Amino acid sequence: MLKRSDFPKGFVFGASTAAYQIEGHSFGGAGPTHWDDFAATPGNVVRAEDGAIACDHYHRWQEDLDLIRDANFDAYRFSASWARVLPEGRGTVNAEGLDFYDKLVDGMLERGIKPMLTLYHWELPSALADLGGWRNRDVASWFADYAEVLMQRLGDRIWKTATINELWCVSFLSHFLGHHAPGVRDIRAAARAMHHVMLAHGTATDALRAMGIGEIGAVCNFTYAQPASDRPEDIEAAAIFDDYYNNFFISGFFRKQYPERIVTALEKHLPDGWQNDFDVIGTPVDWLGVNYYTREIIQAAPGPWPAVISIEGPLPKTQMGWEIYPEGLLHFLRRCHSDFTGDLPLYITENGMANPDLVIDGAVDDRVRIDYLARHFEATRQAVHDGVPLEGYFVWSLMDNYEWAFGYEKRFGLIHVDFDTLQRTPKASYLALKDALES
Repeated sequence: MLKRSDFPKGFVFGASTAAYQIEGHSFGGAGPTHWDDFAATPGNVVRAEDGAIACDHYHRWQEDLDLIRDANFDAYRFSASWARVLPEGRGTVNAEGLDFYDKLVDGMLERGIKPMLTLYHWELPSALADLGGWRNRDVASWFADYAEVLMQRLGDRIWKTATINELWCVSFLSHFLGHHAPGVRDIRAAARAMHHVMLAHGTATDALRAMGIGEIGAVCNFTYAQPASDRPEDIEAAAIFDDYYNNFFISGFFRKQYPERIVTALEKHLPDGWQNDFDVIGTPVDWLGVNYYTREIIQAAPGPWPAVISIEGPLPKTQMGWEIYPEGLLHFLRRCHSDFTGDLPLYITENGMANPDLVIDGAVDDRVRIDYLARHFEATRQAVHDGVPLEGYFVWSLMDNYEWAFGYEKRFGLIHVDFDTLQRTPKASYLALKDALES
């Protein structure tokens, strides 16, 4: 594995988590979220598991911050729960929730860890879901109001702030494919959610700018689209996938327009006046976060738009069934820089793999993850060498956690969590990174 010295001075290394996946949402006065509702609906989540306890980070945060410090990480990318701060999504603030994040941020600073905050990582308050959630244009102002409440308390100590994590997952995955909360499968709902999540990002960014908050970024997820063959229809299918997965969001942010293919397919489903929102959507950001995991082999399929399917590829796969393809990370870093962001700083805000890790004799031998990280570190170093203004890399995830619809069986962590005892056991990958990042 490459070492810290193989990267430019000041290059930031960190680990990422998300509130609902680790905190324990049944603690501290948090309100119900659409993930609680989704998980309580039979068939949606493996074993109907939810985030009620998760990793109990709410009570064990000091131990977890010590593990971040001891791994020689520079920064910690975490998220706040909207429903922990505002249990109804609007109105009355939960003082205990704000106090928790206040202590958490102070705890990072006391340990020399830079706090990188994500305002929203998928846990919409149920009261707002009842009003249509991301399908309702008002969600943009609701989100901006929440952002102001949170940042009035934390903003003076946050290193960098991201608005919404993985807008594709918040909108398309959740409202067209139905795999995440709220579990809708409706093209009109998806089109509206796709636009409103963009509008919410821009509205919140404007609100934070007005407060004097700087270092605001967007975080997009990218998946490499490989045509299944050289047939024109498969090449076009991969281009469709690339547009609705990768290009829709970054093009909205940096070009103030959506890809022509997507407009042609979805315009009749988009909300009235959508064309007039791009000055807000395209509000300048200070950095872009790139989340990357895998590629998909795309084949044309019969049926209505998008008329694409993913077929199994030949490469080694993670526990999620995702191909290990570090070349895709390098591709997107280059493409973001050359086609969209120019000299804007980039951060790899998520990259990692799930593996069925076991504790044997008090240790976890996850050498496959060490190899995964080493190959993606090399892609990262190559991007820097190529002149991409890449300034940091964050591993997903610090610890095993609630992997959404997959419950607790997919383990992404550098630290093993026993979900019965909640004991933390650093894996071999944690120890390898600790050595690699030693100054």
